[in-house]
Amino acid sequence: MKLSLNQATVKRASVPEVVDVCARHGIGGVGLWRDPVAEYGLERTAALVASAGLEVSSLCRGGFFTGVDQRLDDNRRAIDESAALGAQCLVLVPGGVPDRDLVAARWRVASALEVLAPYAASAGVRLALEPMHPVFCADRGVVSTLAQALELAAPYPADVVGVVVDALHVWWDPALAADVRRAGPRIHSYQVCDWITPLPADVLLGRGLPGDGHIDLVGLTSLVAGTGYAGYVEVEVFNEEVWARPFDAVAAELVRRHATGWEPVVDGGHDRLPVTP
Repeated sequence: MKLSLNQATVKRASVPEVVDVCARHGIGGVGLWRDPVAEYGLERTAALVASAGLEVSSLCRGGFFTGVDQRLDDNRRAIDESAALGAQCLVLVPGGVPDRDLVAARWRVASALEVLAPYAASAGVRLALEPMHPVFCADRGVVSTLAQALELAAPYPADVVGVVVDALHVWWDPALAADVRRAGPRIHSYQVCDWITPLPADVLLGRGLPGDGHIDLVGLTSLVAGTGYAGYVEVEVFNEEVWARPFDAVAAELVRRHATGWEPVVDGGHDRLPVTP
């Protein structure tokens, strides 16, 4: 798979800086976030990415459908921004549980997709619903498994509504292998990082560079590739120590690790884990 650098991995980088570091390190894709894009300017960002010969592997983020205000207007704007950038998908974070009613929160995700899927189809934008690890169910992700995300996507064409396979969020699932195979053409984004321990106080920042933690990324990547997925493998890491490093150092390390197929890092070397059956 081709490598993409999600802007969150170099969180302090501006749009020009992340585009520059990708271009200089031969990273062909960039995952962008809406706030930095808005700060730099949507049209300027699209022109800059194109002039650097990069592709936008994803735009993050839309979603947060579960409140009383489902943010439909904001999500329409996110779809328009994705179209302007030529993004391969718009990542949708479902939203949390605002009122202790988990059933109603999940229903709001489904009802929002009913409105947004036709709008996205008319704009030529693929929506990628991201299931999230159950630890995030309360505040950001009531869709906890790949199976749940696929059920929500099922009423729509595969090229309109699909899913994100994010290693951090799905690696623990006993049904993962079967559900990845079932997802097939609905995999619109594949994101990698690693689950590291001990977790920090802010669990959101408990992502390590691929190869530093407990996830069998060799096996998961093989599973995803086996579906015929030919898009980018996008590295998305939320980690204060990684953010403090020079952008070039992070990019160079990711290029090196990508070349190994995300083999685990052990004492400075590589010790291959068995492929997930």
